[in-house]
This record gives sequence, C-alpha cells and structure tokens, in this order.
Amino acid sequence: MNQLQNTNTGLSFDAFQQQGGAANQVASREAEEVKMAIFLAKQFPRNVIEAEHKIKESCKRLSLASTAIYSYQRGKGNKVEGPSIRLAEVLAQNWGNMQYGIKELENNNGESTMMAYCWDMENNVKQEKIFTVKHVRDTSKYGKQKLEQERDIYEATASSASRRLRACILGVIPGDVVEMAVEQCNQTMRGQSDVPLKDRIKGAVEHFGKQYGVTQEMIENKFGYNAEAFTEYTLAELTKINTSLKDGMSVVDDWFEKPKVQNNVLMEGFKNDTN
Repeated sequence: MNQLQNTNTGLSFDAFQQQGGAANQVASREAEEVKMAIFLAKQFPRNVIEAEHKIKESCKRLSLASTAIYSYQRGKGNKVEGPSIRLAEVLAQNWGNMQYGIKELENNNGESTMMAYCWDMENNVKQEKIFTVKHVRDTSKYGKQKLEQERDIYEATASSASRRLRACILGVIPGDVVEMAVEQCNQTMRGQSDVPLKDRIKGAVEHFGKQYGVTQEMIENKFGYNAEAFTEYTLAELTKINTSLKDGMSVVDDWFEKPKVQNNVLMEGFKNDTN
C-alpha cells in the first residue's frame, strides 16, 4: 500500500497527522492553562500593600541586595545603574499574578530565535521580546568561536535572554515599586553585616582576581586610593560592578585599566590582621 511521503523528512502522511494532532493537543492545553491563570488572578487579586511589604522585606536580605543592582559606564564619566535580573525576578514573584520566562522558538543554521516575556495576568499587561542569538562566543585571543556543545549554546542563549527578560519584567512592574526596591537594597548594602569591613574588602579583591583576572592594583587605580582606605561605599560599588560583569551588562575593560606589569600580590595590609 502506497503512502504519501514528504520528500524532506521521509515521514508518512499518517505520521504528519499524528504530529499535528499532538501539536494541537499541546496548544489546547496551554490555552486552557492561560484561561485558568487569568481566572485565578481575577478571583484572587493582589494586595498591593502586602506585595510591597514582601518586596521590601526581601530586599533587606544581604544575599539579595548584594546582587540586586548592576552598574556600568556609558561614555566618559557617566555611570548607569539599575535593577539586576535577580531583583527583577524577586519583584515578579512577590508582586503576584505574573507569568514570565524564556522560550526557544527555533534553533537552526547556527542560531537560536528566542522569546522573553512577562505577563501581568490580573491587569492583562504583557511585554515580550523576540530576538536572535548566534551560536558564537567572542574571545579576545581567538576572535569569534563557533559553539558546538549544547551546554555552551545554552549558556550563551540564557545569558542573552536574561537581559531581555529583565527588561520585560521591569516594563510591567510599576516604576515606583522598582524604585522602592532599589532604594531598600542600597540601604541594606550600606548597612548591616557581622563580617568586619576589612575581611569583606579582602574577599572582594580576591574574588575579582580569581574570577576576572583583576588585580588589587587595577582596583586601587580605579578608585584612586589604596585598599586600606576602602569604605562601605567602595565595597558597594565593587559589588555592583561584579553583578554587571556576571550578568553580561559590561566587560572588565569597561571598568579597569590593565597595568603594564601585572601585579597579583594580595593586600598586604590585611595579611597581618589574619595572622
């Protein structure tokens, strides 16, 4: 018995029908889930005062506040700060009745077509961004390198998608709520820690050296004074720079000038304190 074949895939007509039926079932299930989510959002609307309280309490945690704000330089002397993807996710979780995430729509020809979205189910406000991520990595030594391993491709797409997801969430959450969260995180960073300042500064300098190849000398040159004179403000600035680098909002060269002779000596001023 002859069957109609697709010349590109070799699948029978019956197989195509089965695939189409499965796709329709998935689409139908997703539509029902959306309807249910909207229904529940209308039945149980958010308590704005309670949501703001939850957000503020979350921002009092040092573990969140230390990664909540990124910073990068734009041009000479201009610095831009803003909420990181971590803070954006906390905002969405505590604001309530939100759906957000990342989807890969297509993967072929060495690139992925992605979508980031955020939807306030209660107010029916939605933002989405569709973009393309090429499966390549820019390196200073070898230029553009093609990515072959699934893990490398995932990391590249996820890094690019997280910035779009952040923008979608912040486009839906009210601006005054975002500003309140940022201010509370700044207060937390300026405030409280049981660990002595010298130890926290030493840990930050060591982290920059191990993670980014940034030496103590490069950090001191940026701020214009020795590490022994670093303050809570300096530490907060370093934390924001670290978040910016980790989130891919900037690169090391945006912040630090490499000296002619690399100096990897750790802070001598703190060594005596630890002995």
